[in-house]
Amino acid sequence: MKPIARTPIPRLADLPDDIRIRIETVQEKSGFIPNVFLMLAHRPEEFRAFMAYHDTLMDKREGLSKAEREMIVVVVSAANQCQYCVIAHGAILRIRAKNPLIAEQVASNWRKADITPRERAMLTFAMKVTQAANETDEADHEALRAAGFTDDEIWDIAAIAAFFGMSNRLANVTSLRPNDEFYAMGRQA
Repeated sequence: MKPIARTPIPRLADLPDDIRIRIETVQEKSGFIPNVFLMLAHRPEEFRAFMAYHDTLMDKREGLSKAEREMIVVVVSAANQCQYCVIAHGAILRIRAKNPLIAEQVASNWRKADITPRERAMLTFAMKVTQAANETDEADHEALRAAGFTDDEIWDIAAIAAFFGMSNRLANVTSLRPNDEFYAMGRQA
């Protein structure tokens, strides 16, 4: 069996208590430990910083829906050819959108996916942030406002795209493998 990543994979018992407890909590809830946790845990300070910003962006109750946030992650990750994030966040997107087809649709070609005009505007901007952030301008913000997004939501779209651009690069450099469990999640409507 191939290793889950090119990084050292620590034993849970050897991790600082806060990290071990967080990982065990995720394991209890999902039934497995997502490989990204183990890949990042070998550097505790970076694990804490990564997870703090991830949680700040992805767990907000106001603004973008949780499904919209995951949709951004899947589209950005597909553009960056990050297998781990497309598979893992695709599973979460299927669950949050309550749609067993959406993750594959947006990962393979979001422009042809069964999404709303609002989602299309959001993903257009997320892709511009991913591929040509230096070219973003006021017209992009105006288009998003016309689609119903607030300035805070526009920031969140950009921040999620940027954060997962970094995450995708780490996952690719380490050859992070998706857990098998992700492939079946959210497949039943």
